[in-house]
Amino acid sequence: MGRFVLYGLALGVVAGAGNASIPRSHSEFPAKPIRIIVPNSAGAAEDFFARMLAEEMAAFYLRRVFVDNRAGAGGLIGNARMSRANADGYTLGTVSVTRLISELVRDNPPYRALDDIVGVAHVASITNVLVISRALPAANAREFVHYARVRPGELNFASLGMGSASHLAGQVFSRALNIDAVHVPFRMISDSFVEMLLGRVHYAIHTLPAALGPLRERRLRALAVMTPQRSPTLPQVPSIVEVGLPEAQFDSWSGLVAPVGTPRRIVEQLHGDISRLLRNNLLRERFVHQGAESTPDKTPEGFMRHMQDEYTRFQVIIRASNIKID
Repeated sequence: MGRFVLYGLALGVVAGAGNASIPRSHSEFPAKPIRIIVPNSAGAAEDFFARMLAEEMAAFYLRRVFVDNRAGAGGLIGNARMSRANADGYTLGTVSVTRLISELVRDNPPYRALDDIVGVAHVASITNVLVISRALPAANAREFVHYARVRPGELNFASLGMGSASHLAGQVFSRALNIDAVHVPFRMISDSFVEMLLGRVHYAIHTLPAALGPLRERRLRALAVMTPQRSPTLPQVPSIVEVGLPEAQFDSWSGLVAPVGTPRRIVEQLHGDISRLLRNNLLRERFVHQGAESTPDKTPEGFMRHMQDEYTRFQVIIRASNIKID
């Protein structure tokens, strides 16, 4: 079952993060509520950004905006639903590296990663972070690497499902460390955190927005961010390059797309409106607080080229790692 979150009220709207200074839209679109399909559970990074944008869009358009969580199968369910949606501009979807990966690891995927969609807006660049269970006796990344290497096959890592970005990040990390670890897929990210808290799951590489809650509550321990530089959100945590594992880098991004065939004028309007919202200082600060940076400057075509480049990059990694789902 999907999880709907509604922004905007019958006789008014929820005020956005300071967008009162942005001119309201006077076009004929939208004339009815907009739905944003999120192929992840509540709490995942795509869900964070969808909710923030839904709030801002509701206030800007003076229309209701629905967030529709369709989690499961490593993002396959929600992404397939997005591909089959009506191409009228009233159904959008969040997209991340997971959409690309989920197609690449299957022989007969239920959707085409790039052919079924058109880019609307590149929303955010996102930091990933290596987190471990506090039950492990490792205070830093070097201690953890040593601990894992002398226990081949004994450790496991969590992901949001087979073919998810967290699955591929875990595989890249294992190859970089030359360790043998067991993959444990979860449908809900909150379930993986519970298992890590209990010590039954040992580590994971999740997006920083998704992991920040457990980290701030000291339920998990962050050992490194998977980027060349440290994150301003967690300045005390070293980068994966600093700890001597540059080959384990793995960054993420999030964006909004529409089904292929959506009228060009609607795509251009959505892109322009959303880009203006993403430039709002208060919204940008909310993104930074969650461990991400808003990215309003790419055109729809530029966003599609970015996804094509990512598709090619992940294709090489998946083939080298021999990741396949029947």
